[in-house]
Amino acid sequence: MQLEFIGAAREVTGSMHLLRAGGAHVLLDCGLFQGRRRESVTRNRERPMSPGLLDAVVLSHAHIDHSGALPLLVKRGYRGPIYATPATRDLCAVMLADAAMIQEHDARYVNRLVERGVAGVEPVEPLYEERDVTQVLSQMVTLPYHRAQLVAPGVVLTFLDAGHVLGSSIVCLDVDEDAQTRRLVFTGDLGRHGAPILRDPEIPSGASVLLSESTYGDRVHPAAADMDDALRQTIQRTHARGGKVIIPAFALERAQEIIFALKRMRAGGQLPQQRVFVDSPLAVRVTQIFQMHPECFDADTRKLFRGSDTPFEFAGLHYVQSVEESMAIDSSDEPCVIISASGMCEFGRVLHHLKASIGDERSTVVIVGFQAQHTLGRRLVEGRKRVSIFGVERDRRAEVVVLNGLSAHADRDDLVRFAEAVRERGPLRKVLLVHGEPRAQAGLQAALHARGFPDVSAPASGERVQL
Repeated sequence: MQLEFIGAAREVTGSMHLLRAGGAHVLLDCGLFQGRRRESVTRNRERPMSPGLLDAVVLSHAHIDHSGALPLLVKRGYRGPIYATPATRDLCAVMLADAAMIQEHDARYVNRLVERGVAGVEPVEPLYEERDVTQVLSQMVTLPYHRAQLVAPGVVLTFLDAGHVLGSSIVCLDVDEDAQTRRLVFTGDLGRHGAPILRDPEIPSGASVLLSESTYGDRVHPAAADMDDALRQTIQRTHARGGKVIIPAFALERAQEIIFALKRMRAGGQLPQQRVFVDSPLAVRVTQIFQMHPECFDADTRKLFRGSDTPFEFAGLHYVQSVEESMAIDSSDEPCVIISASGMCEFGRVLHHLKASIGDERSTVVIVGFQAQHTLGRRLVEGRKRVSIFGVERDRRAEVVVLNGLSAHADRDDLVRFAEAVRERGPLRKVLLVHGEPRAQAGLQAALHARGFPDVSAPASGERVQL
């Protein structure tokens, strides 16, 4: 049994790992690499996916850095099954279509800049089209939590709840090889204990190998109440200046959690009387899908949905659909809160809002999730005074506030507790760290060593590890 690490190895984007066992080939996740535009396009086009070898693809959840390269895989000829939870399949139906549309729109916009002779801007071609997304959906096989399924010769899959986003799963693969059965557990992205809306992550039994994410492996998140206070103070401060609060947020989970937090603040009289815009057609569709999957909610959220007061509605909240409505927000001087995708500020409508307000010292950009290296979001976190938006350098005068405590990812203590709980329930021998930058992985590796885990490593991209 062997694992090859293709993506999200010593970095946080483009999750992709290949399991080889007894002649079977199973791909874990098939995500897009996100970073500098030119580098992203090159790396995504040149990835060694080997569609002809694969028996199956197993998808942990619908975030684009885990699912976004599936249309590329089928475009290259893969026609086998893609296993996912029902909620993940429903989310992929809108998120992958949105990714294809955004690529097309952004390419059209950038190519118009090229035609006008704007310096330093290069032409762009979409990675895939809507028909490739349709093909992906036709190959998806839904598998509920806790139901075992043979997915390749000698490989049985079971999904457990990861508590990260709607439908997210911990992937358990029971592999028969040489008259022995070993269990490989892949966390996907692991959620936080006590987070709103979703259930806490489940603990698998019988694991021999743990493939764990490590995004925040070197730090501990602030308390959720502290983050709510920081967000409230930021909104109040920006409103007093007459500026806009722009929150780049992943359309899946982060947008819904922020809406839920703002609803609580509005109910407590803690928000200024201003409008809140959710300017992401994708976030609107994702929020509708939430209501279709109560099996993913914690008890408190299920109770809210059974009543008349849903978590995602409050006075002053507006869901924006049309481009004209989106443009009107930027042309208005009215102070407001804008929640818009994408979360790493690389695609989508948030770029247009940033373009309009990044030079306004009254406004604030609130970063609420992990920002991969070389993304616009990362450059904002680093405090750059000039940033490139649509290939054009612009002065940044807007305030930037970073609230990592709103992340849906487990922190170091959560990851260590999870690994210890897995060890208590099985013969865990090896821990492999993925989906983390080297500093975060070194911090988590040290914490696990201190708790008696002798075999912890962080494989590099292209490395193969014998299990």
